[in-house]
Amino acid sequence: MDTVRLSITSYLDDEHYDSQLSPRMRRLSQLHWSPLEVIRAAAGFLCDKPGSKVIDIGSGIGKFCITAAQHYPDCDFYGIEQRKDLHGIALLSRQNSSVVSNTHFIHGDFTELDYNNYDGIYFFNSFAENLCTFGRIDNSVQYSPSLYNYYANYFYKILENKENGTRLVTYHGNDGDLPSSYQLIDSSFNNYLKMYIKSDPSHS
Repeated sequence: MDTVRLSITSYLDDEHYDSQLSPRMRRLSQLHWSPLEVIRAAAGFLCDKPGSKVIDIGSGIGKFCITAAQHYPDCDFYGIEQRKDLHGIALLSRQNSSVVSNTHFIHGDFTELDYNNYDGIYFFNSFAENLCTFGRIDNSVQYSPSLYNYYANYFYKILENKENGTRLVTYHGNDGDLPSSYQLIDSSFNNYLKMYIKSDPSHS
């Protein structure tokens, strides 16, 4: 059974974060959970003002939301995750952290969520499992290239319907999956981390 063991108020590095996880979750860490340096950079861009609401699509064990919330206590971080066991780990990690009030985890399909209330979106390409045959988290969900295309198209529509000024951060994302209205503001971590702002002249 996957468990969370430590009571932690701030995380020093990725190894420190992983120390609270089960061996199976630690083995998945490098491939599937965002590094702390990436999280700090992403959160700094997404939280451009107090009260910002940021959604992490495919939030996994909650690492992005929990550690970002520690750095930006005046913002709210939401994560949606389809796997019930990962959602459960996120809830336990939140309980053992200092950010219970400004982190929120939802168990469900990202296509069923209303995105109107979020100012910023974080996306660590959670659809890629459908295109890879190695490194998958588990076999509890279906995989297929057609499902990748469905998710990517749905994500495109979500972004297209967002208001001007929406902030987006992708990590290991695909530029081809984004509407042209999203302007690249910054790129770092060997171009794996990209920051965008929506600015569509036709809707200004």
